[in-house]
Amino acid sequence: MRSLRPGLLTSLLAGVVAAGSLLAAAPVSHAADAPLRDLAEAKGKIMGTAVTGSKLTGTYGEIAGREFNSLTPGNAMKWASVEPSRGSHDWAEADQIVGFAEAHGQQVRGHTLLWHQQNPGWLTNGNWTRDQLSAVVQDHIATEVGRYKGRLAAWDVVNEPFNEDGTYRSTLFHDTLGQDYIAQALTWARAADPGAKLYINDYNVEGVNAKSTALYDLVKSLKERGVPIDGVGLQAHLIVGQVPSTLQQNIQRFADLGVDVAITELDIRMQLPATQAKLTQQAADYTAVMNACGAVARCTGVTVWGFTDSDSWIPDTFPGQGAATPYDESYQPKPAYHAIAEALGGTTTPPPTDACSATYSVTSQWSTGYTGQVRIACSGASLSSWKADWTFGAGQRITQAWNASCTQSGAAVSCTNAPYNGSVPDDGSVTFGFNASWSGSNPVPVVTLG
Repeated sequence: MRSLRPGLLTSLLAGVVAAGSLLAAAPVSHAADAPLRDLAEAKGKIMGTAVTGSKLTGTYGEIAGREFNSLTPGNAMKWASVEPSRGSHDWAEADQIVGFAEAHGQQVRGHTLLWHQQNPGWLTNGNWTRDQLSAVVQDHIATEVGRYKGRLAAWDVVNEPFNEDGTYRSTLFHDTLGQDYIAQALTWARAADPGAKLYINDYNVEGVNAKSTALYDLVKSLKERGVPIDGVGLQAHLIVGQVPSTLQQNIQRFADLGVDVAITELDIRMQLPATQAKLTQQAADYTAVMNACGAVARCTGVTVWGFTDSDSWIPDTFPGQGAATPYDESYQPKPAYHAIAEALGGTTTPPPTDACSATYSVTSQWSTGYTGQVRIACSGASLSSWKADWTFGAGQRITQAWNASCTQSGAAVSCTNAPYNGSVPDDGSVTFGFNASWSGSNPVPVVTLG
């Protein structure tokens, strides 16, 4: 949390400090009565997460091991990571993640063998003939898949091969090897590890549209040709309130081709700051995705693309957006976490209704104005976002606020968290301050949390 604006007077005026009342805190603190992985396993499903190897310690590692039965390396198995220089491999982070998964009884999803991004410079800058690139790709797949033979459950063999209109994406692999590079890659991967499930993975293919239909037609053709293809991955990088209405229908049509379907990279982003209304809608959206997968037998399960907002790619890629994962930046479960648990048949324990409170105080006062502060504290619960409301009783007017966004209409004031201090952990607190004018009297209002 950032500190309050510097330069505030710190003397308290006796007799003008008072506690506000509070609303029931949203039930976002306690984890499910059973870990998500246990709930998923009882239904024969995967509940996975993408992880960063270097973070698999402390609270991050404890949650990753406790809550999920499948791990996907976020970056550690991409070509630029494992072979930065031709013939020189770095398996350290990939090995670390696989080892962690094996120690925690988890499966691993390999990600990804062929993608148009995060490739080493020696590959992208090479002037390859078709035969030369074919040999390089075959060697890469044989080396990487072969290294983990028998240890990985599945591979995203080809990632994001299509444009939005359903045409093939122009990439080094497609443009040099032709569109049959996908069939070749799948065949080479099967030879390297006959036991791993082989997937094609893409985004914006969650609902029925031109792109998902192109993927459907490709998978149908591969199956008819006898090319080894076991499943499709629907990435599901979604936006709050925009889960495709045809998601279950789309999963089912792929399943009807005789392949598995996995939700591979689920996150549901929102415009910041997060509000309780947005978090409630996000929870409903997570429920919709979980239920769509649960309704189709061949949907193997759901993997979230990072379980905590502090490890999410969204803010850097979509400025002003975030809060896309089931845990906030303080590792506190959000309504989305509880939605996942309940969709898997679990229950959650709501926190006490008086678990979070708001305290209004006057820290400095002069003839025409004063400095005020509101402290929001939780004990037995946590908040992922907050809104503090009160009504002035003597004509006070806010002139400046910090560490919150405040609006005033008449006597009614509403303040919402800044992007960096929406999380209030259990047994923690945040504060925000403001300057205001007054005349005659300065009664302390009652503050409510929403």
